Amino acid sequence: MVISMRTDTTPIDNTDDVIDSRDVIARIAHLTDLAEDCTYEEVQELNALEALQAEAEGYAADWRHGEALIRDTHFEDYARELADDIGAVPADATWPNNCIDWAEAARQLQQDYTSVDFAGVTYWIR
Repeated sequence: MVISMRTDTTPIDNTDDVIDSRDVIARIAHLTDLAEDCTYEEVQELNALEALQAEAEGYAADWRHGEALIRDTHFEDYARELADDIGAVPADATWPNNCIDWAEAARQLQQDYTSVDFAGVTYWIR
């Protein structure tokens, strides 16, 4: 699973499936540097990102070094990708390994994560 880094000028919103905490930090710094030149939308984005950071960094030991925030609606796909990345399920898996209940696997994986709110949308962070 690859989490791509953005540029600090790329807006971040709660429609993204996976967000890197370093991108949040960079975007906050960029918008703060703009200060009085921010548009209304950028001020709204800055407020939402600052609220996200205030909540999430307390749960993520590596916030400054990069933690993934996974959108709730994407978590099942994330669990599949993680299982693939760590070799938990062989690529050539046959029955019964290809019959995994991914919804249940995602629910069990979420026990190691904490939910945070990003402008009304739930994200999961570890």
